[in-house]
Amino acid sequence: MLSPSPPPAMLLLQKRILLLSSRPRATTALLSFRHQCLSSVTRFATNAYAAAAATAVAAAANSAPFAVEDYLVSSCHLTRSQAIKASKVLSHLKSPSKPEAVLGFLSDLGISDADVAAVVAYDPLFLCAEVDKTLNLRLAELRDLGLSPSQIARLVLVDPARFRRPTIISKLKYYVPLFGSFENLLQALRPNSYLLSSDLENVVKPNVALLRECGLGDCDIAKLCVPVPRLLTTNPERVQAMVAQAEGVGVPRGSRMFRHALLAVAFLSEEKIADKVEFLKKTFRWSEDEVAIAVSRLPVVLRNSNDKLQRMSEFLMSEVGLEPGYIAHRPAMITYSLETRLRPRYYVVKYLKANGLLQRNRSYYTAAQVSEKVFMEKFIHPHKEAAPLLAQDYAASLRGKVPTRFRPEEPRTDSESTLSIP
Repeated sequence: MLSPSPPPAMLLLQKRILLLSSRPRATTALLSFRHQCLSSVTRFATNAYAAAAATAVAAAANSAPFAVEDYLVSSCHLTRSQAIKASKVLSHLKSPSKPEAVLGFLSDLGISDADVAAVVAYDPLFLCAEVDKTLNLRLAELRDLGLSPSQIARLVLVDPARFRRPTIISKLKYYVPLFGSFENLLQALRPNSYLLSSDLENVVKPNVALLRECGLGDCDIAKLCVPVPRLLTTNPERVQAMVAQAEGVGVPRGSRMFRHALLAVAFLSEEKIADKVEFLKKTFRWSEDEVAIAVSRLPVVLRNSNDKLQRMSEFLMSEVGLEPGYIAHRPAMITYSLETRLRPRYYVVKYLKANGLLQRNRSYYTAAQVSEKVFMEKFIHPHKEAAPLLAQDYAASLRGKVPTRFRPEEPRTDSESTLSIP
């Protein structure tokens, strides 16, 4: 860097001093004066140089571009790869002033560093939002709707981009009463935040009206759309086709099972539904009437994988010995877990009957359908004295082990042949 030139006034003073010193009549006092002036000039020049150098450094610092990528890593907690991607849409930022204000807003909401990173990675432009004109205004509007700071924070995390838009207020005013609570709505928003961007008047409301025509109340619609929120945001003509498919599997509108039928066939093509019905008929040896009974009583069987249906058929029909018609009238058994419910309880029921601790005509289905608490109360605890190891063996079967006492086909010693029946 070149040294700054002395100011004009300093040059003039130097010239005058040199002129005086060149005259023969210069006195000692003049020489002393010359020395003092030169010292002052030197000090002035040094200070001026230092000030100019400092000004130059500050100017260079101010003119340096804002390192967006580094800022995203250090202040927003993004990984380097996330920062590289996000910086492409933030290249216009010249200073951290706006991002710092936004980060302060998020911090005041109680959003953690990890969640801040998630927000910025999902929506980098959130860092460019006007805190006073946009974010604080939205915060006030949401508070007026009755949302708590923690609920607002979760809403930001669901969809930061939609949070910044004023239309979110009208959407929430419609959705919260429909879903019954903000918490229910939040469950639907997590897998499908498009609820906040879909066209209320031309898409969502017509779909809700159609579902109400099918006999579904708002509570039923909420239960249906929390697991499948796309039912509200899909083209109304497509939803009408789903309603027709639900009726086509034998469940009429207005029936108690219609919601379950609609859930079962949602977004399945007619070909896939027909293929599943044929597979059920073949696997469980059901007639047309029997498969219609099973599907109408529990439409969700259409959602079970072919592998699970095959394993259920082999267990219920080959091992337990149940008839096809019996299963068709009790399709709930097909939906239970084979490993943690059906097989362990079958072992218990079979053992109790073999040892005279349970009536022979006691239904296995009764044991299979009750809750775990009820099963323990009715089939395990009453036999603590007669079969003290029953609870232990049942617990082992739940872990995938088959105790020797549950294997009558294997040779056993006298001590293993029963469960200590006095």
